[in-house]
Amino acid sequence: QVRLVESGGGSVQAGGSLRLSCAASGFTYSSYCLAWFRQVPGKEREGVAAIINSGRTTYKNSVRGRFTISQDNAKNTLYLQMNNLTPEDTAMYYCAADPLRCLSLDGTNYRYWGQGTQVTVSS
Repeated sequence: QVRLVESGGGSVQAGGSLRLSCAASGFTYSSYCLAWFRQVPGKEREGVAAIINSGRTTYKNSVRGRFTISQDNAKNTLYLQMNNLTPEDTAMYYCAADPLRCLSLDGTNYRYWGQGTQVTVSS
């Protein structure tokens, strides 16, 4: 059974950093396409960053240069390092995985989802 579990969310002040983790079970990360999404209540879910096993990545424009997506295949874990956070980054963050759809920031392309971890940035 495929399972994704996010952790690492919390409350920080603007300019601070957080590192999100997404631990997987039931499948092997190295053979899947992985991504982070976020959603604010009342707004559409948006793609933040995506990665494939070759190391290629893609980012939402507003986070490029501040966020870094990475994966540790030995630990079957996906990460999102978030630096210089702003209040606009406040959201529930979700990791997602799919065996076929790679480097996409469209959530409809991902089959498996975690439950989310909340990130709150205060000014």
